[in-house]
Amino acid sequence: MKNEPSLVDLDDFDRKILSILGRNGRITFTELAQQVGLSKTPCQLRVKRLVDSGLILGFRAIVDPAKVGLDHVAFTEVKLSDTREDALKQFNTAVRQIPEVEECHMIASSFDYLLKVRTPDIRRYRIVLGEKISSLPHVASTSTFVAMETILESAR
Repeated sequence: MKNEPSLVDLDDFDRKILSILGRNGRITFTELAQQVGLSKTPCQLRVKRLVDSGLILGFRAIVDPAKVGLDHVAFTEVKLSDTREDALKQFNTAVRQIPEVEECHMIASSFDYLLKVRTPDIRRYRIVLGEKISSLPHVASTSTFVAMETILESAR
């Protein structure tokens, strides 16, 4: 199992920096420093410390899935036939290799994992389910819920 993450000691400046960068990762250091109330160099050093500590995991572009033809979202419940540690590790490693799986969460419920799967359409989802997800190590059964509309998504 993973080690527990160590907490990073944050002050109000750090919290403001994280809040602003969470909304706009492309902001210049000059603008960020002004909004936070620091000069540019201390602001840059704080951001570097937050990155080096692992608190900021990275920066990325948020792509509109519909504009690249990936607006079909399905949530897939996965029940495993074996939930011992080695089986979980095998599943975790293998599921990371499926590009259509955007998210994978271990769940405390009547099933073991919840996957968020993004594909161009239901036909492609069926192929991903049948050829990739169902053949993951220790998969006993799956159940699918298709999203009709996205109301709120953390990446937006």
